[in-house]
Amino acid sequence: MGPSRQCEVCKGAVSKYKCPSCLLPYCSLVCFKKHKEVPCKVAPITSEKIDSPSTTGVSHASPKKSIHVREENWVLKKKQLQYLVNSRDIHDCLKSEEIRNLIKVIDNSETPEDELEKAMKETIFLGFTEKILSIIAPEE
Repeated sequence: MGPSRQCEVCKGAVSKYKCPSCLLPYCSLVCFKKHKEVPCKVAPITSEKIDSPSTTGVSHASPKKSIHVREENWVLKKKQLQYLVNSRDIHDCLKSEEIRNLIKVIDNSETPEDELEKAMKETIFLGFTEKILSIIAPEE
């Protein structure tokens, strides 16, 4: 499992969750409710490193890992991301607890490439990634 993150609300516990809007780490329902007393903003999607400071003015903690892209064409364009957000197929796939668990394992791993390789051997995850590719690169 990856490195622990501190709850950004109480500052006293390890966070188990992230706000779905701004990705702020929190540890419990009590802290989540306290965080939501002040409306937060959706975390911006950019091609910058994930640990760069936010330019939205919203104070929130960024994940502690950087994303290094070997090839610039691996970074999705805003339009491609919007296609994924609006895809009923992707929403349906994400209802699967198995897919969500595989994504969590990859996201929390200190060696995400290795975990991704393992997940790609699972039929359900392979189908999910094929749907993503058909949406973001339908001509290929």
